[in-house]
Amino acid sequence: MTSLLRTEAQARAALVDVTGYRVHLDLDTGEETFESTSTISFTCREPGASTFLDVAATTVHSITLNGNEIQPSAVEGRRVVLDDLAVSNTVEVRATMTYSRDGQGLHRAVDPTDGRHYVYGHLFLDAAPTVFACFDQPDLKAPYDVTVRAPHDWTVIGNGDPTRTAPGEWTLSTTRPLATYFVTVCAGPYASVHDEHRGVRLGVHARRSLATELREQAPQILEVTKAAYDYDDELFGVPYAFGEYHQVFVPEFNAGAMENPGCVTFRDQYVFRGAYTRNDVLTRSNTVAHEMAHMWFGDLVTLRWWDDLWLNESFAEYMAHRILSEATEFAEAWVDFGIVRKIWGYAVEHTPSTHPVAGSEAVDAGSALMNFDGISYAKGASVLRQLIAFIGDDAFVAGIRAYLAEHRDANATFADFLAAMERASGRDLGAWADAWLRTSGRDTLGVELDLDGDHVRGASVMRRTPDAAPTSRAHRLDVVGYRGGQRVVEDDLTLLEAMTPAPALVGAPAPELLVPNAGDLTWALVDLDDATLAALPEHLSSVPDASARVVLWTALIDGVRSVTVDPRHAHRTFVQAWPHEPSLTVLEAVGRHLFGPVTAALLPSEQAQVVRDRAAAAQAVLDARPAGSPESLVAARLLADTTCDVALLRDWAAGRRVPAGLEGDDELRWSAVTRLVVLGEGGDADIDAVHDNDRTMSGDRNALRAKASAPTAAAKEWAWAELTRDDGRSHYERNFLASGFWRVSQRDLLEPYAERYFADVPAMAGWVGQDALQRLAGLAFPWPLVSTATRDAADAALAQDLTPAVRRAVVDERSRLDDALRSLEKYA
Repeated sequence: MTSLLRTEAQARAALVDVTGYRVHLDLDTGEETFESTSTISFTCREPGASTFLDVAATTVHSITLNGNEIQPSAVEGRRVVLDDLAVSNTVEVRATMTYSRDGQGLHRAVDPTDGRHYVYGHLFLDAAPTVFACFDQPDLKAPYDVTVRAPHDWTVIGNGDPTRTAPGEWTLSTTRPLATYFVTVCAGPYASVHDEHRGVRLGVHARRSLATELREQAPQILEVTKAAYDYDDELFGVPYAFGEYHQVFVPEFNAGAMENPGCVTFRDQYVFRGAYTRNDVLTRSNTVAHEMAHMWFGDLVTLRWWDDLWLNESFAEYMAHRILSEATEFAEAWVDFGIVRKIWGYAVEHTPSTHPVAGSEAVDAGSALMNFDGISYAKGASVLRQLIAFIGDDAFVAGIRAYLAEHRDANATFADFLAAMERASGRDLGAWADAWLRTSGRDTLGVELDLDGDHVRGASVMRRTPDAAPTSRAHRLDVVGYRGGQRVVEDDLTLLEAMTPAPALVGAPAPELLVPNAGDLTWALVDLDDATLAALPEHLSSVPDASARVVLWTALIDGVRSVTVDPRHAHRTFVQAWPHEPSLTVLEAVGRHLFGPVTAALLPSEQAQVVRDRAAAAQAVLDARPAGSPESLVAARLLADTTCDVALLRDWAAGRRVPAGLEGDDELRWSAVTRLVVLGEGGDADIDAVHDNDRTMSGDRNALRAKASAPTAAAKEWAWAELTRDDGRSHYERNFLASGFWRVSQRDLLEPYAERYFADVPAMAGWVGQDALQRLAGLAFPWPLVSTATRDAADAALAQDLTPAVRRAVVDERSRLDDALRSLEKYA
């Protein structure tokens, strides 16, 4: 597949302007393919010149340019050359396209609950030509007129306001200028809830089998939608511009959501089945607010090329947490940011694939996809918080308003944004941008104390820049000391040098825990002093400030990754402190994030005990917290994944004696039966018993994961074939197979599959999209096999010709593997 080069995009944009698209999609021609007619009007600055059109069809039936036929055989790769252009041009392409099963392009899914079919368009990053012929680059924005033919019982939703013009016939109103990757059509027998806010019609949609859950949860979704709408409208000073606002929860979605103007698509796991917690609602609300912010950042003003992806994602990430903390009930949103989003970003920053927030040159569209990660999201949002601390919020908001007003309905660059901020603040931000936005890596922060008995005689904050990307970053942060569960000392500082005195700490009682960046405002690796590190098991949970606890937990996880903290000490801290963690957000996230890095860095002989200790910690929370509380639900889910109590697991798998609040919860039953299978105490009959009561998409996928978890050679051979064979399975099904396949307790059984991973997974690039394959390549990496042999196999694979998605996954996983091996050498 040819990936569009940046130089090609620049040349095409210099030659043509697209004035409009007319797209007709016929979705009523069968389950495998659909018909697409694309009519594009465009002008050419150099009459007689040539350019190319992007189309990735199963069959091209006809191509006409200004009334002249072009042979369909002229399509090579994904392109057809358009010669002898006039000043004004019209090109029409009629083609048969194929529905996808990897979440890219026009994806078609079947709901096993009732057999109904659903279609949605996900055209990010370069999938638009698989749906309609187009000039597929972000800076050739144009209005769209879309018509759709679909089965009579389907609803059609898209970027323009939808109107049913006849049975099975739909017209979407003319859109504002859109980039090709924002165009979507969602079609199927969706259940819907409608509302209106400030004259804008709102719609929330999901599969018919989720209608009950949708009706119950739609009021909260719409409440957050309205709050985000009002906050953005007031802050940005530019009104929402895209007509109706629909939010469609679609099956088998690759990401959390996609900001298609007027028709946002979300993963439908956000319409919760069974039990769910406040954390679950917070996560969904954050995504709702994030996508609403994109209506301005990304949609109204669009990046010119993919190396400015951060202009979309960093702003939406920052705005979502700002909105939630200031305009909704979720005052803890920044705590969630620290323990969920920043940990994701820190993990990326630790790998060889890290990159600057801005200015990472994307030579083609395919390579740009590799920068769609925790740097563009979490680090970018953190850097924006530092920018606000540097220039003030009033200047920041003024700069945003000027930027949006100047580039409305058009495209913009990093330079445009920086210029707007400099004008608003009256400051030269070149050096600041070089340090924070154009340079990768993060500084290490620590505090050096000179103690005189039980009091502080002297204190300085250390800032160490990474050797690979040295630069001088200014940090705004606080340093706080705790003793007996109380703040005993604090200082607010701006770090400009390698060592900065902290005079407010002098004379204070020596703290038990000393936390640099306690408010979690800056982006840095926190190096805890030895006394603080030693005191964590006993005292971490007594720290009264949730943000400071986030920094301490994150420092533990980072320390294990960086091989500066013994994973056994991190585990001891978990066992002693985690059951007493006051924040639900932190409790759930630490239970999820700490286990992987710790387990990978332990000897195989130690891993079983770690699992048993996690189960004991979960049981302690379940015993101590009120029945039915969100904390008890988190603990029960962890217990189902870790306990060796076969009798308990059999009861829970059958829906008996489950904790309060989890009655009828299918996900708990699946966790219990999968754990039974991992322990060798359950088999296909047990899986089928749970599956018989959950014939849903989620049930089908959970059954695959449970069967892939079985500790038998036959089960592994079956699962690997299902995972790596081109047999029409969806990317979701493959992800669930991968998540069940590699079990730390089955190391000997899995040894042969390390070599097969490096042969079979890269070969999937021929029929799995890059977005889906990057996720799968990470999930399927042979993590239980932490050995030099696995590292050597990864090195051998990296010496071969890999696609960018597979290479990125293998490079990053190989780096984490090397960290685990270094930790074993240092601490074991």
